Amino acid sequence: MKKNIIIGSRGSILALAQAEKVQENLALVYPEYNFEIKVITTSGDKDLSSNWQNSDRSLKSFFTKEIEQELLDGQIDIAVHSMKDMPAISPKGLICGAIPEREDSRDVLVSKNNKFFPMLPKGAKVGTSSLRRAMNMKSVRPDLEIKHLRGNIHTRLRKLEEEDYDAIILAAAGLKRVGLTDRITEYLAGNIFPPAPAQGALYIQCRENDEFIRKILKCIHDEKTAKIVEIEREFSKIFDGGCHTPMGCFSKIEGDNIEFYAMYSDGEKTYKTMISEKISKGKEIAYLASEKIRENIGK
Repeated sequence: MKKNIIIGSRGSILALAQAEKVQENLALVYPEYNFEIKVITTSGDKDLSSNWQNSDRSLKSFFTKEIEQELLDGQIDIAVHSMKDMPAISPKGLICGAIPEREDSRDVLVSKNNKFFPMLPKGAKVGTSSLRRAMNMKSVRPDLEIKHLRGNIHTRLRKLEEEDYDAIILAAAGLKRVGLTDRITEYLAGNIFPPAPAQGALYIQCRENDEFIRKILKCIHDEKTAKIVEIEREFSKIFDGGCHTPMGCFSKIEGDNIEFYAMYSDGEKTYKTMISEKISKGKEIAYLASEKIRENIGK
């Protein structure tokens, strides 16, 4: 009989699509093992009514805690998380075993009548639950009305059609992973609308002392993505980035160089900057960007 390797995942359509892609890639390299997905319900999945936008609680632990506990308890062997949901430090005994190649990191516009962002009517109602997205929108189009919008991808798309929205903002990665690329009206330029740090990247977690699983996960690790994500997460850490912090960044790679576009909002004004450096400088790039932003705050 094939050895079973259990992959833990949330049960949302997007989370399962991500876990299934990891399952598929691992099975291609290790067909002698049986990779099975186990659905785990997290606090975030249970607490669907809370308006976390006005909560002091961190969304990060809402979507990871129960999965990490099953990993620690040996109920699963691998956990698949969205990188943006992960805190800077894993619980003791757990590590990041792999960061696969990243999906498209950009935000996208999905609008009624397929109108691009510049063509939205004055005062158009745009749906998002993200302060970062709201501040990005307002910095370019102060006339827009930002309306609160929550729910999974399919719920948000349904609300666009059935409720009073002219457009909504979503992550390109999510739509692509669940096979809804055709719903995208416009890809928003990352230098103008910087997405969330590490958006589109996955965090594959395992037990630190599980040498067998650590070896297996090496086949899906992408070092280039890991380097970029390290810079973006460091930028988030500098500005105490959480789900309620309006900040973002976009990385454009040209050979050994990176163009790092960053934004931060103090709630009234949005600050943006760009750093062009060798990617080998790593986290230093995040500090250079943060220094340039802080120089502009208050001017």
